[in-house]
Amino acid sequence: MGVPILKQGSCLIASIQSTLTDLDWRDLQQQLLERVGRFRSRGIIIDVTALDVLDSFATRTLRSIVDASRLRGAETVLVGIQPEVALAMVRLGLTARFQDVPTALDLEEGVVLLNSPGPSGGSNGRHQ
Repeated sequence: MGVPILKQGSCLIASIQSTLTDLDWRDLQQQLLERVGRFRSRGIIIDVTALDVLDSFATRTLRSIVDASRLRGAETVLVGIQPEVALAMVRLGLTARFQDVPTALDLEEGVVLLNSPGPSGGSNGRHQ
């Protein structure tokens, strides 16, 4: 199942609606990186509100999206990490992958975060 990717100004918004397979995660990564170049996007917001788990493959893929998009000139913000998902990630030791990744509670806060001035084009994120 594909993830809808919307263009909003200079940002791309990927709203994950359901659990993704490994192939879906790879497709999302490829689509986002391709669209960053095509639309000259300066930011990506990945909304994970609907997810009740982020496994190690998903976290590795998200980290790859963050790193590759940064190399292409776009900052990435993760939004909507649920409390139980955050706790599970801490218990599994997956938080180190996201120490420098801006996070926000919701989509609205993520848009504000990407549009705010700061180092690396507005990456003064609050980490959940």
